Formats: sequence, structure tokens, C-alpha cells
Amino acid sequence: MSKLITVNVNKKPAYDIMLEKDFSMLKGKLVELEYTGKRCCIVCDSNTNKLYLSKFKKAIEGVFDTVVDYTFEAGEERKNTDTVYSIIETLVNNSFDRHDILIALGGGVVGDITGYAAAIYMRGIDFVQVPTTLLACVDSSIGGKTGVDFKSYKNLVGAFKMPSLVYIAIDTLLSLPERQYYNGMGEVMKYGLIMDASLYEWIIEKMYDIHDKKYETLEEMVGYCIDCKKRIVEKDPFEKGDRMLLNFGHTIGHAIEREKNFEFLHGECISLGMVAAAYMSLKKEKISSDEFYEIRDMFVPFNLPITIDNIDPQKILETLKHDKKSNGKTVKFILLKKVGKAYIDETVTDEEILAAIREIHFTEEDMKA
Repeated sequence: MSKLITVNVNKKPAYDIMLEKDFSMLKGKLVELEYTGKRCCIVCDSNTNKLYLSKFKKAIEGVFDTVVDYTFEAGEERKNTDTVYSIIETLVNNSFDRHDILIALGGGVVGDITGYAAAIYMRGIDFVQVPTTLLACVDSSIGGKTGVDFKSYKNLVGAFKMPSLVYIAIDTLLSLPERQYYNGMGEVMKYGLIMDASLYEWIIEKMYDIHDKKYETLEEMVGYCIDCKKRIVEKDPFEKGDRMLLNFGHTIGHAIEREKNFEFLHGECISLGMVAAAYMSLKKEKISSDEFYEIRDMFVPFNLPITIDNIDPQKILETLKHDKKSNGKTVKFILLKKVGKAYIDETVTDEEILAAIREIHFTEEDMKA
């Protein structure tokens, strides 16, 4: 069953999100967007190259005058300006101009890198997001945030660049490795916790269908999350206010991601950050003890961590103070008033942050207990 969602920027239609079963409807949409006869560069990583590139090229056959592809080795460590410059070199070598197009075929790293290359090549060319992971489908492909990591600083360099189209083929999710699939559930849970209690309840109700990757359930879940993100990014397209709520769990999560040298996936780190943020909400008497433990334990059925070992809480604190979400000496945290309602808190102290990190830190003493 197809679904078309239009995202507005400054109250004007900016791009469509197409939710489809497979790639079969993409060709017609590209023709509708008047890309016929132009040059296209498909960017993917080594994983999506093997899984989808050949099938994808067949799906868009006949639209473009020239189709080239650029593949980089999969992994967060490739999310840097070197990869962006290599994409740009490919565009230059194939005589791309500002009327041509980039297509991001892959997960969040592919989408972020491709979008940033599109933003800076000839001061901006069109790009299309074709997310193939659950995390990218429900979060990173929507809203126009693009960028790369700088040294160990996550997403420090980037630009807002709205895609011309987001095309989601649900059947790509069926081939995801289990860990990558559940990685996306961290972001799904986030929407329920920060803005939609009914989604949170739906996740509990549909837990077994989510595990089984039932098509109708996946379609409904992705559509639910798209609607949530659409509401926020339309209200605040350039993260001046409410869009910051989407950073729930990200402040501590990003710090853990960096300090563990990207050993853990993004959704896994964000889940840890959400547990820590929920703990702060408990200590500030915004949520009850029962609510905190229910929230914490809801990550477990989706194979998402709620504790982590071998971290230094003090080092995590120092790292998060360099996060792009910090404001001078103040670190902005997204906390919960209740399930389905979040708020921005700039009053969190170092002691409260350390207490939250220790809550998720599993030590040798805990193992002996």
C-alpha cells in the first residue's frame, strides 16, 4: 500500500516522502520531477552496493542520460570530508553541473554524506534520499540535516539541504541484519517517548509483529514515525526551537559513541542516552519510579542496551560538553515531563549528569554483586 507525504518548509511544499513496497514506483516519480536526460550519481556504501545497487539501477533505467556510482567502505569512520571530496571528484570527472542529481542509496551515513556533498557542490545540486535502514527511514533521511564527523566530533561539519524526494522501499528492511534492524528501534522509541504516547503504546502492543518484520506492521510503524518527524521539522525546519526535542538521548549517546570509538551503533548509544535522560527526569520528579523502570525495560525486548561497561563517567561528561548542542557552559538536555511529552532543560548540573551516567554504567562491582 503506497503512502505519499508532503513536507513543507516555511509553509510551502518542499519535498515528498514516498512509502512504497519496493523500488518500482521510483522511476515515474523521477520523471515527474523532470530529471529525464540529466546525469545521476548514486552514492552507496559497500553493504548497499552488494545488496541493492544492481536492482536499483534497473529500477531507474531510462530516466537519466548518464548514471555513475560511487561506493565507499561501510562504517562511521568513513563519514568525513575525505569521502565527500571523493564524491565531488567523481562528479567533476563526469562533468556534472548544478542541474544534475545525487542519489543516496543506503543508511544514515550514506544519506548524511551525500546530502552534504550535494549542498556544497557548485553551491548546491539536487539530491534524493533512498534510505535502506530502519534508522534512516524513520529519522535521518527526513528534515534536511546533512553533515560529516570532524576528527572525533560527531556531525560537527554540515549544512541544511532539503532533499528533492525521500523514497522508502519497505522491502529493504527485510534484508537488514538483526542488529541493524533493532538499531533503528531506538529512534522509533524516541518518537513515542518525546511526543506521542499512543505510538509508545502501539509499540508495546505490536512488539511481536515488529520482531517478525510483518510488512503491514513495518509500513504502519515507519509511517507513524514519518508523521511525527514531519510535525516537528515543519514547525522548526532549521532547529531553532522545538526540533531540539529530537535530540532526546543524543547528548550522552553521542559522547558514548565517540568514547567507545563507534564500537556501538548509533541507535544503541542513543538508547543508553535515553535511559540516562529518563533517569534525570526521575530525579527531577517529572516522572515516577514506575515510569522510569518501564521506559528503561522497554528497550530490552528490542536488543537495545540499557547498561554499558568500561566507560569513564567523568570522561563522558567532558566529552559531551564539547557537543554541538552545548551552549557555552550550559549543556541542553531533553528530558521528559511524562511519556509522550518532552522539554528542553538547561539547568542540569554536572553532578546530575554524572549520576545519570553512573546509572547506566555497569561496573565490575555490579558483576560481583
